[in-house]
Amino acid sequence: MVNWVVSNSCATASAFSLTRIRSVVARTLVVKHKGFTLVEVLVALVVMSVGILGIAALYLEGLRAGRTALYRTTAVNLAADMVDRIRANPNARLAYAGTGPGADGGCVNGPVNCTAEQLADDDWCGWSNQLAAQLPAGARGEIGIAGATPVTYTITVAWPEIGQEEPATYSLGVQQ
Repeated sequence: MVNWVVSNSCATASAFSLTRIRSVVARTLVVKHKGFTLVEVLVALVVMSVGILGIAALYLEGLRAGRTALYRTTAVNLAADMVDRIRANPNARLAYAGTGPGADGGCVNGPVNCTAEQLADDDWCGWSNQLAAQLPAGARGEIGIAGATPVTYTITVAWPEIGQEEPATYSLGVQQ
């Protein structure tokens, strides 16, 4: 606070003028700092947009990884299913070799008594149908056979993956 010696009316007017100037300056400063400028808003919008695009990219990558995991799990289950079919029909041996597609002979739960080779063809037909139904279009299966005793079967399942030139594959080897 300013100590004024009041000797005349000019000093009172000066003190009043100084107080008024401070009040006007204070109000002006308050008005200048109120709200955001257009540039600040635009910069914040750009930063948020980049963040949202990053989140969208992560979401899409998560969906892609989930789809790949689902197909891989399905391929593992289908390969294990064929291994079970081979183990259930040990006399067929070489009849399982190749890429199918086999023939539906009605051997499983049907009225027909089938040979081991016919049952292998029936297994191939059922397995090929499962491949087509559970994996994307273009999926294929192959069974390789090596050795005499014990026989080694290699079951390979391949399917197309979006964004990859080569198909994804899963191979399972089993001896019998």
